[in-house]
Amino acid sequence: MDAVLAETSIGITELKKNPSAVIRDAGASTVVILHHNKPSAYLVPARSYEALMDVLDDLQLLPVVQERIANWQVEPDKVIDMSREELEHIARTAPKRAAKAASK
Repeated sequence: MDAVLAETSIGITELKKNPSAVIRDAGASTVVILHHNKPSAYLVPARSYEALMDVLDDLQLLPVVQERIANWQVEPDKVIDMSREELEHIARTAPKRAAKAASK
């Protein structure tokens, strides 16, 4: 059986009957939606999802930060000032640049 990563579960048929009630009753908890007794989806509260997206954004910045630290350790006199917004822009475009390089 697949792992269930929530304390509360509901069958997809029950979810279809009254999705608003399921959302209301879940409150701040995650609910796993089962289809034929296997997890098919997770109903995640908006706050939890937003926090997860923030963590993923931070993880995308990690390679940039590691590169900057490595460069700083090699040449500490060549520090580049950069705002968080500039780092976020680099992180957003980095996967696109990597995909373009791989396709060449």
